[in-house]
Amino acid sequence: MNTMDAILATLFILLTLPAAYLLLVTVAAYLFNKEEGHENRFLNIGVLIPAHNEEEGIARTIRNVQACDYPANRLDIYVIADNCTDGTADAARNAGATVLERTDAVNRGKGQALDWFLKEHQPLYRGTDAITIIDADVAPDNGYLREISLSLSQPGIQTVQAYNGVSNPRAGWRPGLIDAAFNVFNHLRMAGPYRLSGTCVLKGNGMAFRADLLQRTGWPCHSIVEDMEFSLRLLQEGISVHYNPDAIIRSEMVTSGKNASSQRSRWEGGRFALVRRMTWPLLRHFFSTGRSSYLTALAELAIPPLSMLVLIYAVGTIAALLLGNPLWQIIAATWWTILVIYVASGQIQRKAPPATWAILLAAPFYILWKIPIYAAMILRKKSASWVRTTREHKKTA
Repeated sequence: MNTMDAILATLFILLTLPAAYLLLVTVAAYLFNKEEGHENRFLNIGVLIPAHNEEEGIARTIRNVQACDYPANRLDIYVIADNCTDGTADAARNAGATVLERTDAVNRGKGQALDWFLKEHQPLYRGTDAITIIDADVAPDNGYLREISLSLSQPGIQTVQAYNGVSNPRAGWRPGLIDAAFNVFNHLRMAGPYRLSGTCVLKGNGMAFRADLLQRTGWPCHSIVEDMEFSLRLLQEGISVHYNPDAIIRSEMVTSGKNASSQRSRWEGGRFALVRRMTWPLLRHFFSTGRSSYLTALAELAIPPLSMLVLIYAVGTIAALLLGNPLWQIIAATWWTILVIYVASGQIQRKAPPATWAILLAAPFYILWKIPIYAAMILRKKSASWVRTTREHKKTA
C-alpha cells in the first residue's frame, strides 16, 4: 500500500466512526426504559419562561401551561421579560404569570436572563420543589407537568429532559422534516446515550430541575448553546440528566427559508464552538476517571448534524466509486445502510404517522438548502446575543 492509499484508508476509517456510533446508540435506544416506580408526589412546580419580544404568543403559551392536567395550587408560572421593547410583560401579567422585567443592554442572552432570575429572585421560588424551563412559543402536552413531577419524584433524579417535538409539522416541508429529525435527535439521541452512559444532553426547552440544584448553581452558562454547556457542567459534577419521553412539549418551527436559515445557523454555529472548547476537557476527564459518560458526551458533541454527515458521506462515496476500490465501496454502502436504519428507527420509536415517513422524501432538498448555511457559518462572525426567532403564527387575542 502506497502513501496515498494509506491516507485514503485512514480517512475512510475515520469517516466510519460516526456511523458506528450512530448504530450503537440506535441499538441502545431500543433498550431504553423510562425510570419510574415510586409514586408521583405532585411536586410544587415553577414553570420558568424566558421571553424576548414575545408579545404575540406569550399569553397563549401561559394558557397552554395552565391547561395542563396538574393541581393549580402546585403550579406557579414565571416569565422573564428580558430586554423587551414590546408588550411582552403586560401580556404575560394579564394572562396570570408572575413577571420579572430585566433590562441589561450589555449582558444580553437567554443564559444571562436565567442566571439573573435564579440568583436574584430566590425568595420568589423558595417554596418550589422543581423548576421546568420552557420556551415562549410552546404547547406542552396535557400530561407534561405530571410527567415532570413523576420523574423528579424518583430518588436520586435531580434533572430531567422532556421530549421536544414540533407543533406545526404540516405547515410545510421544513417543519415536517424537522419533526422527523426531532424523532431522531430529540428521542433516539436521548434514549440511546442515556442507556449507554446514564446521562444525556439538555435541549434548552422542556428542561426540569430540582429547585435546590438551581438555587445552588444558578445558570452559569451564557453561550448560544447554554443548554449543552450546562449539561457538561452537570456531568463534571456527577449529576445525570435523565430522559422522560412521555413528558412532551412542542414548539413552532419556522417555514420560510430566511427565518429557518437564521435559526439553524445560530444553533449549529454555537454547537461547533462548544466542540472546539470542550473536546480536550472531556478527553482529559475520560482518561483520568475512565467514565464512559465523558466519551459519550464527546461523541454527542462531535458527531456532525445529519445533513452535514450526509454531505460528507456523499463525497466519500463518490471518491470510492471513482477510485474503484471494492473495499471502500463496501464501507460506503455500510454508511448509508446505517443512516437509513438510524433515521427509520427514530420514526419507529416515536410511532411517526405515515405523513412523517412521506416527508422524508424531501430530505435531499433540505440538505441542499443547508449547504450555503454551512458556508456562511464558516465566513460569518459569531454572535452570542439573544436573537429572537421570527414566529409565523397569527396574532391572537
